[in-house]
Amino acid sequence: MKQIKSYILSIILATTVLFPAYSQDTLHLTLSETVRIAQEQSPQAIAARHSFRASYWNWRSFRANMLPSLTFTSNPSLNRSISSVTLPDGGESFVHRNQLMIDAGLTINQNIPFTGGSLFVKTALQRLDLFSEKTSSYNSTPVVVGYEQNLFGYNQFKWDRKIEPIRYVESQKNLVETLELVAAQATQQFFQLATAQTNWEIAQYNYANADTLFQYAKGRYNIGTITENEMLQLELNLLTEQTNMMNARIEVDDCIQSLRSYLGINNASELVADVNEEIPHFNVDVKQALELAYENNPEPEYLQRRRLESESAVAQAKASRGFKADLYMQFGLTQTNEKLKEAYRNPLDQQLVSLGIRIPILDWGVGKGKVKVALSNRDKVYTEVEQSRNDFELNVIKMVKQFNLQADKVTIAQKTDLTAQRRNDVAQKLYLLGKSTILDLNASISEKDRARREYITALYNYWSLYYGLRSMTGYDFEKSRELTFDYEQLMK
Repeated sequence: MKQIKSYILSIILATTVLFPAYSQDTLHLTLSETVRIAQEQSPQAIAARHSFRASYWNWRSFRANMLPSLTFTSNPSLNRSISSVTLPDGGESFVHRNQLMIDAGLTINQNIPFTGGSLFVKTALQRLDLFSEKTSSYNSTPVVVGYEQNLFGYNQFKWDRKIEPIRYVESQKNLVETLELVAAQATQQFFQLATAQTNWEIAQYNYANADTLFQYAKGRYNIGTITENEMLQLELNLLTEQTNMMNARIEVDDCIQSLRSYLGINNASELVADVNEEIPHFNVDVKQALELAYENNPEPEYLQRRRLESESAVAQAKASRGFKADLYMQFGLTQTNEKLKEAYRNPLDQQLVSLGIRIPILDWGVGKGKVKVALSNRDKVYTEVEQSRNDFELNVIKMVKQFNLQADKVTIAQKTDLTAQRRNDVAQKLYLLGKSTILDLNASISEKDRARREYITALYNYWSLYYGLRSMTGYDFEKSRELTFDYEQLMK
């Protein structure tokens, strides 16, 4: 038996030379290191950060729109032309114009979310130079207070104040969730490589075993202790394992390229997935997971935002079909004089009030139809939101139950793997002693390989559920802490 094991080892070393598993420039990756790199530099993680930055500046713009704004305006003009004017008797005459108009103004504007109107205060000054007459004059507006309002219309500010804060909180939670989903995707890529490496190791071992058994069978066939059919079966096993070994190496190369691309690793390092067979053991309470999911997951904010947006659409449709009126008012002071200083003395008051109305008399039901469509869409959203909320709860409960069972599944798969390996060793010894058939040996090999692959799959399922649960609840149950992100640092 020692000679046989030595021969198997030499075969494995030979196949490693023929099909080198790893190059000299090798990068060994654990699962935690793979997740860290993916969350830092994978294209999906980078895109998630850019998406949050866009949401952040939308939020800043919304808040700025609720604050007073100060605007400077100026529209200087030089006019040297000949144009017609109307005389007092109704006739027309051509006049040569040669003048310069310079103006400047400051306006403070404040949006009023409660009413949807806008309050403004402004001051302005104009200077007119008539070059043909060599005269100058000033027109001052020391102060003007005004207000403009769309009566009975759609109040955009009111709905923005309801929707935009929810949208921003949703974007914050989206970033945390997306990074955990990146971790889950990195876990999948990692275990795909681990599975490919396992298949490669299995193929190497099985090829060495098949070659050993074939060489041994030829000796037994020559002395007539086995049939030709059995020897040919062993030769077929050898050829099959040689093909499996080649295919396994190709699979490893493909998985390395895929993982390297996902992690954003640009060098040509050979990647090796170092699987840690130790897993954290803890149970998750379903009620706690549901509470954390509603608190930290972006889905509740998304559903609430959809409800508000559908209600906003109804309000807009109703406002667009009925009576409309636009109110504009301004009150202030003004004066004119040929001297700048005098233009600010004894100002005269000025008032301007305008009211524009629009009453649809006959629109053949267009406005009513838009309202009905908006109402139908709102009711549809209500139904979808309620269904989505139920599905959300069921998904959390399902994931928690699966996770709580998965650790035991990993333990069982590990024991099955060890048992199948021992059974294969026993079956091989019995076959070499002539106490079992080739069918028993092949069955033990298949069971060994299947048990090993199922163990790797069980580990993958555990870590996939682990990061899936983190993404859904925004909580690290292993360390009992919420998943947070330094949003301010991201914006620097």
